[in-house]
Amino acid sequence: MQNTEQLFKNIIAHSKEYGFVFPSSEIYDGLGAVYDYGQYGAELKNNLKTYWWKAMVQLNENITGIDSAIFMHPKIWKASGHVDGFNDPMIDNKDSKKRYRADNLLEDRIAKYHKEGKTDKAAQLQEQMDAYLKTDDLAGLKQLIEEHEIACPVSGTRNWTDVRQFNLMFSTKMGATAGENEVVYLRPETAQGIFVNFLNVQKTGRMKIPFGIAQIGKAFRNEVIARQFIMRMREFEQMEMQFFVRPGTELEWYAHWKEMRLKWHLALGVDPARYRFHDHAKLAHYANAAVDIEYEFPFGFKEVEGIHSRTDFDLSQHQEFSGKKLQYFDPELNKSYVPAVIETSIGLDRMFLSVFCNAYTEEALENDSRTVLKFHPALAPVKAAVLPLTRKDGLPEKARAIMDRLKLDFNMQYDEKDSIGKRYRRQDAIGTPFCITVDYESLENDTVTVRHRDSMQQERVSIESLYGMIAERVSWKTLLQ
Repeated sequence: MQNTEQLFKNIIAHSKEYGFVFPSSEIYDGLGAVYDYGQYGAELKNNLKTYWWKAMVQLNENITGIDSAIFMHPKIWKASGHVDGFNDPMIDNKDSKKRYRADNLLEDRIAKYHKEGKTDKAAQLQEQMDAYLKTDDLAGLKQLIEEHEIACPVSGTRNWTDVRQFNLMFSTKMGATAGENEVVYLRPETAQGIFVNFLNVQKTGRMKIPFGIAQIGKAFRNEVIARQFIMRMREFEQMEMQFFVRPGTELEWYAHWKEMRLKWHLALGVDPARYRFHDHAKLAHYANAAVDIEYEFPFGFKEVEGIHSRTDFDLSQHQEFSGKKLQYFDPELNKSYVPAVIETSIGLDRMFLSVFCNAYTEEALENDSRTVLKFHPALAPVKAAVLPLTRKDGLPEKARAIMDRLKLDFNMQYDEKDSIGKRYRRQDAIGTPFCITVDYESLENDTVTVRHRDSMQQERVSIESLYGMIAERVSWKTLLQ
């Protein structure tokens, strides 16, 4: 069996070769930690957004969605703490001139210890690192790097600088003239756009506590380290929901959303053993509870979603910095208060990668092999492919007629090039659940052969039944009920 490093390299190569993810600006030698989504990647990404939006907004009467601007008043980021506290602990190697996150270097060493069977040593290092991160002890982090003889992956030396904090926000200028007052930031998260619109949504939507506001949008962080493909990028997309509750009830709701969000992931049919909860050792300045849902990638367990009890910090801060009241009048209690907030936050790109890794399968067949993406049918970029057996005798015309009947409701693909076996393999490689083969019998009795991706089994069905068969198996109901 191939090692996990090679498996991940194969996944990255497959994603590019078959039109899922491309390095951004590749003809200009690329741009670090920035990627473009190809034709099938864009479809898969949109399907993941739809799945999340339906689960969070459409199926919850007390959750609504917004789309806030990327550019926001700079005071917002002062109030939220991002200007002063949105930092990562960075360390430079003096020989290679390369910069690294100190905690990432230590996490890699912990993973190495686990791989070597040194679980006690890994646990001890994890405990020490967590303690230093919790107290912002940068000197302690460097001491750990030195004690465990961690070398630069590029130079191979241990000639390190001190650890220091590095702010992750991108800044730019807004307006016709350049001046200090025109400094604005590319948002590092989408949550603040929800908080500053809290009252707008509550009043116009006549929302009653508890209620939530959801949003999908781009965020930007000046990540120094490009790591693990699309896991850590400078431009990425988030799916976030802020759930507003009575103060004092937030930990009950935190437990509720922790359970609900894991169920959403498991509905995709992933082995539950590949998911786990990881409680934060160091809480953010705004939180009184926080947990990550982690997925087991080929390179180990990593966060795909965070659930945080943010207390009333955000609304209270914006109330103070803006001078505007951000309170809710509770008719049941007959008083006003600043609500507490539970946040669920998914990195869409990380979710994309987890789904892709889970679907990627290399299979050895009796006389052949294949690489297949076993996406859940509702998420598959292409739902079905129509394949005429030959390019003559009226078969293409018959196939086109079937295509026209289905393409309004399903993302379809038509392919008549190469042998039918090669066409099946191409559809396997992009994860198409059904291949519809039109042959000479189709001209006689209006039946076709449907080949199923996962089992490779074939069945003869009527053309009339195709719509219902596809609709039933790719329906969102298969995930959301």
